[in-house]
Amino acid sequence: MKVARAHAKAADARREFHHRLSTKLTRENQAVAVEDLAVKGLARTNLAESVHDAGWSAFVRMLEYKAARYGRAFVKIDRFEPTSRVCSACGTKDGPKPLHVREWTCSGCGAVLDRDVNAALNVATAAGLAASACGAQVRPDPGPAQRNEAGTHRSGRPAVVGIPGL
Repeated sequence: MKVARAHAKAADARREFHHRLSTKLTRENQAVAVEDLAVKGLARTNLAESVHDAGWSAFVRMLEYKAARYGRAFVKIDRFEPTSRVCSACGTKDGPKPLHVREWTCSGCGAVLDRDVNAALNVATAAGLAASACGAQVRPDPGPAQRNEAGTHRSGRPAVVGIPGL
């Protein structure tokens, strides 16, 4: 009974964390893109316990229904998309890398890439969520800030327009 209670407590904590994180991600973003991982394949590696403990498929299901609830776009990228193998700067495919390689240098352009950040950029690109400037002006011309724009009060707290006392 004690072991069962401990497992139930861990499962409840994991579920609570997934609910909080999925709600935060869907509320704060207009679109959510995830990579459809081969969980069964990962479960056959030395990461098996970590993969099953993480509850990835349950988390993705929560993201999916919460994105629909909040009117956000939800995109699932195919598991065979080489997101961690392709340079997000130039598109050169460098081939597979072992999991212990967290940072690598692109053989095409020489950019030093973090594996996770590079994969995230490639997922966003594959989902059609990444914007490309291609020489176009991305930011508006800098100008003086308007008087009623949000700023910082002397107290150090950010100002919120329209709410008195903040």
